[in-house]
Amino acid sequence: MNIIKNTGFFFLLLIPLLFSCEEGESEWLVPRDEVFDGGPGKDGIPAIDEPAFLDVSDVNFLDDTDLIVGFKSGNEIKGYPHDILDWHEIVNDKTNNIAYSVVYCPLTGSATGWDRVINGKETTFGVSGLLYNTNIIPYDRETDSNWSQMELKCVNGKLSGSDPGNYLLIETSWKSWKELFPNSQVLSANTGFNRRYGQYPYGSYRTDNDLFFFPISNRDDRLPAKDRVYGIVVNDKSKAFPFTNFFSGLSVVEDEVGGLPVVVVGDAERNFVVGFERMTADGSLLNFSALNGEGTNVMTDNEGNTWDLFGYATSGPRAGERLPIVRGFIAYWFAWGTFFPDIEIRN
Repeated sequence: MNIIKNTGFFFLLLIPLLFSCEEGESEWLVPRDEVFDGGPGKDGIPAIDEPAFLDVSDVNFLDDTDLIVGFKSGNEIKGYPHDILDWHEIVNDKTNNIAYSVVYCPLTGSATGWDRVINGKETTFGVSGLLYNTNIIPYDRETDSNWSQMELKCVNGKLSGSDPGNYLLIETSWKSWKELFPNSQVLSANTGFNRRYGQYPYGSYRTDNDLFFFPISNRDDRLPAKDRVYGIVVNDKSKAFPFTNFFSGLSVVEDEVGGLPVVVVGDAERNFVVGFERMTADGSLLNFSALNGEGTNVMTDNEGNTWDLFGYATSGPRAGERLPIVRGFIAYWFAWGTFFPDIEIRN
């Protein structure tokens, strides 16, 4: 296990308790002595359970370079700024009868969309206050089971071994978001909690490649530790798609992860990378090309379909269909290297 290399600045409420977790006596699917208490305790970082939203034109607390993650269901698009997620880590939300949680870990820079319906019962997720490989461990309030965000499974409790249902989130800058989705809704800073939104609570953490607050099990130096990298996990295989693949403008990469054909579309300048399966539900394997200058439409294919950033066909013979989503998201490079030591890097 690597030691903490630099304790540096540290937010008072998150002073690490450098002893392994003593909570929960049931079996853990990750090394128990590598599960740490983050300090604030269970729900000490409060999830947002009754989110309020603003029109894009009413948002005045974000800068163009601030990051935001987005969810789409039907015609409804919602954005969740990092500025708020840094302080709450989980938003339990619902739209178009889909109950989901946005789970965000500021220490690994990872945002995932999880289904809140588990075994037919709707639940919410909370912040357990525990960390594994310096990554959030949410708990579900129905069974009190603990889940590892980047392991993408329940690691302790009644639901141990279960996978969370996965919903697609995209991540980009506020500048790109308001240009791409001017009619979307954005999580309001009126959360019911008194927090200094817009003030990053972890000092130089997100830019200092040697600053860690908690131990990690593996350090991979192939890329700078705090580079934001899109990764896909399939059948215990994983591949990273750094933003360097997308420096030449909107670009499409076709590849394979764990035997699954995937397409990844990204644009470093507009600050997004997202991936999908290439195989459609009827078994057709599509070939994609980048589609520049078409707003949220980012790809076309060999059948003449046009696909948007959330993977919906907006025109062509498959209009209305959606590409199957993959288990992929953006996280700091060190987190990919820690959780998936054999991860490949697409160059």
